[in-house]
Amino acid sequence: MSSKKEKPEEEMIDPEQVVIEPEEELEAPEAEPEEAAEAKENKKEDKKEKKQKKESKKDREAELKETAEKLIQAEKEKYLRLCAEYDNFRKRSQRERDTLYADIKADTLLKFLPVYDNLERALATPTEDEAYRRGVEMIMTQFCTTMQKLGITEIEALGQKFDPNVHNAVMHIEDEAFGENEVVEVFQKGFMLNDKVIRFAMVKVAN
Repeated sequence: MSSKKEKPEEEMIDPEQVVIEPEEELEAPEAEPEEAAEAKENKKEDKKEKKQKKESKKDREAELKETAEKLIQAEKEKYLRLCAEYDNFRKRSQRERDTLYADIKADTLLKFLPVYDNLERALATPTEDEAYRRGVEMIMTQFCTTMQKLGITEIEALGQKFDPNVHNAVMHIEDEAFGENEVVEVFQKGFMLNDKVIRFAMVKVAN
């Protein structure tokens, strides 16, 4: 009779008797010092950047203000130059008008001087008609008064030293009885309009 080995009976484990031990809690790793330093540095950089932006904004505002002031000053100077140029133009135009008026006035009055010459000749001509003579004298007086009112004056010549600015010498004589360059005779009277010669005195000069 053969004997068979009996298998050992497997030990049965009661699930209720199994005790599961809790795993040890994993401690959270502490923040590395480098990360904290980096965060702090980033915060500092952000703060510095904000400050730089603020200063840059102030600089731009100051630059814009300076530019605006320069533009205003330039426009002001331009306006002042324009005013000065206009004032000079106005004065120059006024002088030109005054000169033109004086020239036209002188040219017009010059055309009346032959009338004066004829009246003077009429008075120098002997006549027995006293009424005629008095009439010519009255006309001559009125004519001279009108010329004076218009600013016309006679140029002094007879007995004066020759002045090429107002005299026109048409004859020259040597005579010891007279001074050097003395006007000894007036052939035609000269006249001035204010300080401008409108007709030179036609004269004879001695020595």
